[in-house]
Amino acid sequence: MIKESINFKEAGKFEETRFEKIHNVIFDSSQEASVLVAQEIANIIQRKEELNEPCVLGLATGSSPIKVYEELVRLHKEEGLSFANVVTFNLDEYYPMDKNNIQSYWYFMHEHLFNHVNILPENINIPNGNISSEDLQQYCIDYEMKIKSYGGLDFQLLGIGRTGHIGFNEPGSHVNSGTRSITLDHLTRVDASSSFLGIDNVPRKAITMGIGTVKNAKRIVLLGWGISKAEIIKKTIEGEISSRVPATYLQQHNNTTFVLDAEASSELTRVKTPWLVKSVIWTEELKLKAVVWLSELTKKPFLKLTDKDYNDNGMSSVLTEEGTAYDLNIKMFNKMQQTITGWPGGKPNADDTYRPERATPEKKRIIIFSPHPDDDVISMGGTFDRLVEQGHDVHIAYQTSGNIAVSNEEALKFAEISKALNPNSVESENIIHFLKNKKSNDVDSLEVRKLKGYIRRSESLAATRYLNVPDSNVNFLDLPFYETGTVKKNNLGEADIEIMCDIIERIKPHQIYAAGDLADPHGTHKVCLDSLFEALKRLKHKSFMDDCWVWLYRGAWHEWESYQIEMAVPMSPDQVLKKRHAIFFHQSQKDGVMFQGDDSREFWIRAEDRNRLTAEKYHALGLADYSAIEAFKRYFF
Repeated sequence: MIKESINFKEAGKFEETRFEKIHNVIFDSSQEASVLVAQEIANIIQRKEELNEPCVLGLATGSSPIKVYEELVRLHKEEGLSFANVVTFNLDEYYPMDKNNIQSYWYFMHEHLFNHVNILPENINIPNGNISSEDLQQYCIDYEMKIKSYGGLDFQLLGIGRTGHIGFNEPGSHVNSGTRSITLDHLTRVDASSSFLGIDNVPRKAITMGIGTVKNAKRIVLLGWGISKAEIIKKTIEGEISSRVPATYLQQHNNTTFVLDAEASSELTRVKTPWLVKSVIWTEELKLKAVVWLSELTKKPFLKLTDKDYNDNGMSSVLTEEGTAYDLNIKMFNKMQQTITGWPGGKPNADDTYRPERATPEKKRIIIFSPHPDDDVISMGGTFDRLVEQGHDVHIAYQTSGNIAVSNEEALKFAEISKALNPNSVESENIIHFLKNKKSNDVDSLEVRKLKGYIRRSESLAATRYLNVPDSNVNFLDLPFYETGTVKKNNLGEADIEIMCDIIERIKPHQIYAAGDLADPHGTHKVCLDSLFEALKRLKHKSFMDDCWVWLYRGAWHEWESYQIEMAVPMSPDQVLKKRHAIFFHQSQKDGVMFQGDDSREFWIRAEDRNRLTAEKYHALGLADYSAIEAFKRYFF
């Protein structure tokens, strides 16, 4: 079993809330949770070994189980965990798909687990994406029968897709379905598009174990990480059983646990509105969260909420502490009002008691960390402009080259220009030849990666010059973890952290801005944020760090909730337009960007819509009416 933790109860028993129908455990981080899940798997393997029985594991792919597999590999190498008695059946595979293709799940499983442990090759079972269409139906029957010949699965590891699919059991899948071929939902293909460098390259079909096969497992653990999974997690745990959300069928399994991180659990009723579930301790943070929720629910600004509004919506207990709605409303209104500032670097010669930032020093040294070479202007372009205009010493640090996000067509265009300017350039000729003959499975050559990186650099410099930042203040860190030439990146390494430490020590900033967005569909934001956190941990004893504040912005996919915002920087219509123009300099990411996510809008439109929505939310709470607002949350290290 998973080790004891704060929210843990025995599998099959729910938390004390009428809303939840599947047992779930919430952890602060996916790393901590993954270690415990790996330990449970290890315990099952060892117990079966003692009984001289095979341990039959159902395994998942995708980003969710990677840390689990890393821990299993560590347990094998450092603590002697043997896989000699393990038999595995993978959930699914794209169809058609050659097993040696780097996008295949055969490749994934060997890369992350099988190549690093002592499992017998004949005990590895992964659906064959190369099976002929004529033999496919019988192949699926045989796969199903082989699982049954081992007595079924002892343990099934799952992820969950945003359609609610488990394995590739898309909406409409039958509760008793077995292993079969299936047509992938468009949203599933969109989510996979970053790995395939575009949705056009994502297969339309797959082979998957069925719902019935999964439900026959003796033990099921489903992993859910990140804000992008929060909505479907809520539907699965709290909703009615429906083929429209196939994961809800797990409500019928009496030994299932959903293992979630804080963000994936954020829409659950007991997390989002705990006062509706049980008695709570009304901290100041929880009061603000509750009053924002009530204001949005009733469509009333703070100052118009009444005692009746609180009582009718399960919040009478907070009035017991505060006295009246009027008193609480004023208090929360002031709290939100104090987050708004036109001086993100602090207002000189002003009383900063209730301001988000310090008044001194008047001119601050600032580092804006940008995971990709456009996140700075997309996510905080208005604040960036304001900091420069107000005379602060602003430094930009682009953490990765962003080369993988440059299309082959864009790179070919620049290579051909280079060749035209210098007909004798062997390097340009090599790049042109490579790109014109590149196959879908080919990794970019070093020359091509350099060219794509230079394209992103030139765009970044054009944008920073437009915002009046001297070139000497623009830093291209090219963190090594990113430089693989493929969507799959290396783990954060010592060299990455040293680079981060070096720039912080050199500049000695009073402010750091960084992307706190963990919903980035290709994971780079999270690794970049982890590199900063580790650098801060190593440098926190330095005297200059006592005067350094860290502000986190969100990336292009999600914004902070209103109650989470600790600094709100309003923008005028002119500043919105200036931010738009800064984004336009990143031309390779415009008009058909490779890593779009499930949002078809261009980044500049997405950014403007998000900033406008934040302003509208503030106005709906009864605060001033701005054209747009960029939002930040402070990080304490």
